[in-house]
Amino acid sequence: MFTIITKIKKRDGREVVFDSEKIRSAIKKAFLASNILDEKIFDSLTEQSLKILESKYENTIPTVENVQDIVENIIILNNYASVAKSYILYREKHKEIRAKKILEEIKEKKLNIKKQDGSLELFDQSKINKKIENISSGLSGIDFDAIAKEVSKTIYNEVPIKEIKKSVLNAVKLKIEKHYNYSYLASRLLLDQLYQDIIGKEFSDDSLTISYKEKFKEYIKKGIVEDVLNKELAEFDLDKLSIAINPKRDEKFMYLGLQTLYDRYLLRTRKKDVFELPQYLWMRVAMGIALKENDKEKYAIEFYNTLSQMHVVSSTPTLFNSGTTHSQMSSCYVNTAEDSIIGIFKTYSDCARLSKWAGGIGTDWTKVRAKGAKIYATNGESQGLIPFIKIYNDVALAVNQGGKRRGAMAAYLEVWHKDIEEFIELKKNTGDERRRAHDIHTAVMIPDLFMKRVKEKGKWTLFSPDIAPELYSSYGKIFDEAYLKYEKENLPGSKEVNALDLWKKLLTMVYETGHPWLTWKDPINIRNNQSHKGMVHSSNLCTEITINTSEKETAVCNLASLNLSKMVHDGKIDDELLSKTVTTAIRMLDNVIDVNFYPIVEAKNSNMENRPIGLGVMGYQDTLYQLKIDFDSEENIAFADESMEKISYHAILASSKL
Repeated sequence: MFTIITKIKKRDGREVVFDSEKIRSAIKKAFLASNILDEKIFDSLTEQSLKILESKYENTIPTVENVQDIVENIIILNNYASVAKSYILYREKHKEIRAKKILEEIKEKKLNIKKQDGSLELFDQSKINKKIENISSGLSGIDFDAIAKEVSKTIYNEVPIKEIKKSVLNAVKLKIEKHYNYSYLASRLLLDQLYQDIIGKEFSDDSLTISYKEKFKEYIKKGIVEDVLNKELAEFDLDKLSIAINPKRDEKFMYLGLQTLYDRYLLRTRKKDVFELPQYLWMRVAMGIALKENDKEKYAIEFYNTLSQMHVVSSTPTLFNSGTTHSQMSSCYVNTAEDSIIGIFKTYSDCARLSKWAGGIGTDWTKVRAKGAKIYATNGESQGLIPFIKIYNDVALAVNQGGKRRGAMAAYLEVWHKDIEEFIELKKNTGDERRRAHDIHTAVMIPDLFMKRVKEKGKWTLFSPDIAPELYSSYGKIFDEAYLKYEKENLPGSKEVNALDLWKKLLTMVYETGHPWLTWKDPINIRNNQSHKGMVHSSNLCTEITINTSEKETAVCNLASLNLSKMVHDGKIDDELLSKTVTTAIRMLDNVIDVNFYPIVEAKNSNMENRPIGLGVMGYQDTLYQLKIDFDSEENIAFADESMEKISYHAILASSKL
């Protein structure tokens, strides 16, 4: 059978010519073991296996284990349970045979490892054991023999040293569910590799701390030469900052956290090599936020200590971009699509530029006229907003934030819009794919009047915004009056539905797809702190902020998260530490607004004018655990009130002082 896969990696590391007939032969043997002989089945399962293999390994070379995993899954998916059992037992039996052979070769000192310079060295299990023991210093519950046994199953003669390191890490990862200290050990193994690659030191090296600090200057210089870091970082007193760096704080990471940091956050050269260590990241972020401070070093160190101890963690865009050549550090953008071709396509352009630099976006589409509405310039009829939201969906897919994460966008629509019924089905898994948007979030803005009609089991009238413009620009009593007026006028193109039926349809879609999210127009606008300046028409990507938008203003929000669990000392909240941490966090967030790189002028206008910041809370459940408070208790309710009031008080006080 023809396949685009040309090579396969054997267990000994050799790359050989890929032969699809070997897959068919393995499948046939598994079926014959269960007394089944059917050539058509063998052909079909081989073809299915090859298709998955090609889709997964189009640009890489699969290993023998990769191929066997795929074959095993295909047999299971085709409901051949007894055959799958035979195949699994066959694989396990041969694993044991290989492991036994390897152990014998180790005892007889016949196995060599290939060092990074290409030279060979006799494999010595005791060296691995000693390395793990050194790295795991201070960690209890580690079974060294079990790790060694797992590693021995994967090695072969002349195995590259890098493969052994991977095997050790994988062996430790497999045991994370047994004891949480394996997660810390896996993290240390990853750190060990990072240290060797970037500063030439091992995790347990006595001189690591000195090298970590000394190499900080080289890191800044390299980042500037690579055109990744802002040249202004070189203007800091780097000696002073390097002294403040504390490498021991790298050990605060468990494996998943550090691996995520490695995969997405640590800066890379133009050749995609990581050149940033975790404490360099925290200091780089701190320096980027402190760029416009009069005493830059003082505040950079203050911000660094807050971040590196994980008392506060900045939002993803801030961690991605602070201190870089394009320091887009704001989290959320909220805009409105205008009702014109120029306006709609400007929205696409704006969203693409914002998404490129890691901004999450919420777009209000309510102003776009509905399907069938009159287009006066061409004397034609509108196709409605669904085709435009389909393009919006594709913009989110196309602009993937520099390969770090997918574009993230949400579309909002008010529930009186005539296209609402199609809008709430955008995430449905059936129907015309041209009228679906699976890669964005959807949300509906609901006025109180609609819920009253639902309660009364009354009628609800849908309008195109071009014939009922007052509905978009009002809320509360003024909205109610305008709505009733438009209903009485029996406007052409309006549509009457049962409010309860529409509500049920909404809830059904929420149940089936998790969308659309429900947001509440009147409560939001009644509580809007900026109501003197305009209205809130939608929320953002995550529906946690509500800010005014207009044609000239794309709303922005700048976010960070307070780690409440780090505020607990001696069985209670440390009020002094909480006050200090919140005050520092507010200064950091305020600085983001001034230092920020703005992809579009409308965002800069809004952020500078309104200066919106959001300080969230994480680690709440951990805090309750430390304080010995049951989640389902009155004590928790009282603690929630007290702790959030303290955070709010210190945040508002710090903001007012600024």
